Amino acid sequence: MVANMKVSPHQQIGELLEAVGSPVRVRILLAIGTGEVCVCHLESLLGLRQAYISQQLMDLREKGLIASRREGKFIYYRLEKPEVLQLVHVAAGLAGVAENELSIRENSGCDCPKCRQVG
Repeated sequence: MVANMKVSPHQQIGELLEAVGSPVRVRILLAIGTGEVCVCHLESLLGLRQAYISQQLMDLREKGLIASRREGKFIYYRLEKPEVLQLVHVAAGLAGVAENELSIRENSGCDCPKCRQVG
């Protein structure tokens, strides 16, 4: 995209919906929720490979939906725009998905320092 070109509001909305449109990205956004998680935690929760999760996180970060911070060898992700969860919940309602079907079940398989403090 050329830096001087103005993006239409319709294009901005389409890009947002495209960024959130992947089932894996929806699961990632729900897993992050209102907290902060590391990639190893997402691996444990979602049962997906680290490289694939990192690729999805990079796309979400490029769209400005999530932010990250490094703590030692761990990178933690959080929602930059928590309102995106409202979008996911509204979309779920429109799709006929019940709220209880949206939960991401916790898994104790993560060994990061943050998870060890909780456990």
